[in-house]
Amino acid sequence: MYSAWNNIYSIFNPVAFKIFGLEIHWYGIAYVLSLLVSLYIAKTFIKKDPKRFPISNKNLESFFIWVEIGVILGARVGYIFIYEPNSMYYFLHPWQIFNPFDTQGNFVGIRGMSYHGALVGFLIASIAFAYRKKQNFLLYMDLVAISIPLGYVFGRIGNFLNQELYGRVIPSGSIWGEKIGILVDGELRYPSQLIEAFLEGLIVFVSVLIAKKLLKTQGLLIVVYAITYGIMRFIAEFYREPDPQMGYYFGDLSMGQILSIVMIFLSLGILIYIKKNKNVQN
Repeated sequence: MYSAWNNIYSIFNPVAFKIFGLEIHWYGIAYVLSLLVSLYIAKTFIKKDPKRFPISNKNLESFFIWVEIGVILGARVGYIFIYEPNSMYYFLHPWQIFNPFDTQGNFVGIRGMSYHGALVGFLIASIAFAYRKKQNFLLYMDLVAISIPLGYVFGRIGNFLNQELYGRVIPSGSIWGEKIGILVDGELRYPSQLIEAFLEGLIVFVSVLIAKKLLKTQGLLIVVYAITYGIMRFIAEFYREPDPQMGYYFGDLSMGQILSIVMIFLSLGILIYIKKNKNVQN
């Protein structure tokens, strides 16, 4: 006998409300909340710890706009490039990448965003901002490292409420799995979105918060964030169903896990760079 929790997708409407016939999804609300939470946390830390984060509110808000544009562009283009089976169509018709209407003119929104694509877009926007505004790149990266994780929790909850990015099928006979599983097309699946919210959001935030107290070298917080996120994402992917057009690689690895491994190694490279520069300065 399945519980109300197991059947939540059949009783919960992903559409929060309508405005003039336009559907407002819980995912959209969660996404806006994630941005506001991240900005609020950043403002809190530059106020409480001005020595660690000597950044003005004006520069922070300007940086926020730059990176948000980079994140949206990177996330969408990254999804098209990595996960979209008809990627060539979008590259030949780039105006369709952000078209929220289907061929019949119905508003369907924009679905398909890649975290790793968003990361690339974020980095490009951050580097451009630092160069244009003559700001310290690593200083902003450290602030981002401690500001993003809790906002990310809302993003993953939004995925859950939007009934997307399903988890893998739970093996039969798993008592723990049956208690937390969500019915999707008659099969119990892990609530992978919530697992990711916990691992990639809360755990990463606590890790960076601890690192902030222990590590003083500029740039190390973003390294801790990237390595911890990569590890947590790698673990979470064992509960998440890979995109059907992607499948598995090298046996049982998903594309998300492969990209997480790359992210970890790149972060280790940044760590080595920071350590060498610190030694030179000393």
